[in-house]
Amino acid sequence: MLRTLLLSCCAVASALRVGVPATAAPPRRATQMQLTSNGSKRLLVIGGTGFVGAEVCKNAVSAGYSVTALSRRGQNPDPKNELLQQVEWCAGDALDAKSVNAYVSKADAVVHAIGLLFDVDSGLVGLNNVVSGSKSKPGDSSTYDNITRKTAFTMIDALEKRPALPFVSEKIPFAFVSCAEAGWPDVQFGETVDAAAPEWLQRYLVAKRAVEARLGRSDRLRPVIMRPSLIWTWTKLDVLPVIPVFNLACAIGVPFVDKTVRVEDLARATVAGLRDPEVSGVQRYPQMEELSKKFIQELA
Repeated sequence: MLRTLLLSCCAVASALRVGVPATAAPPRRATQMQLTSNGSKRLLVIGGTGFVGAEVCKNAVSAGYSVTALSRRGQNPDPKNELLQQVEWCAGDALDAKSVNAYVSKADAVVHAIGLLFDVDSGLVGLNNVVSGSKSKPGDSSTYDNITRKTAFTMIDALEKRPALPFVSEKIPFAFVSCAEAGWPDVQFGETVDAAAPEWLQRYLVAKRAVEARLGRSDRLRPVIMRPSLIWTWTKLDVLPVIPVFNLACAIGVPFVDKTVRVEDLARATVAGLRDPEVSGVQRYPQMEELSKKFIQELA
């Protein structure tokens, strides 16, 4: 019974991610891109209008980045927020290579924060109106493969094709919001849970793992792969009842359940990971919490 409950909760948590599109510390080495006129670095956030993406934008602005957010809507999700007022909001298709190339060519770092709760093939697409943090509505082509894998691959291709400057060895930071369940094969009982997951969740994880693997093979990018479990905030009431279940399961040592992560911590950790050239690879909840604390301390 406990196993069934946890698996069901994990399935929900894997879906409760981010919405569909939607003065930095001095560099330790030379960067490949020019600075803006005010000396700040340029950050491109794909999916910036979503639940996680908007929070990343806020913290990036606080850290001194010049932020451009590319999403389907291209509209500020909270026009009254002073930090989001400083973001350049652009409408575009993250699957369109020409459009993505134009934005990527100006960026020092990128964040892929496009997420899809239930895709059009899941049979659960109507639930997006209830659980989506950004209340976005998937289109007819909004599958996990299109929204997650193909958009990320389009970004990666554009960055890898960008001409490298001579004598510059620094890799381009690429932050990807994955999920804790993508790491199930690496933990005890994880493969069993993975095999028992519903079909829509398996497809969701296939797309996430494909992006992680592609980033790991790149010799031009520094992957900052965030693997949060359930992402929450006090104002997102639909997930609050599930939080104690996850945190208790993690505390008693259930190997395939990670502690929940507040969206504020995830966003701070993402920006901190971009800023620190020593951060690379998968970041689970302990690393995210540590990076979030570091970010707060550096900006204090």
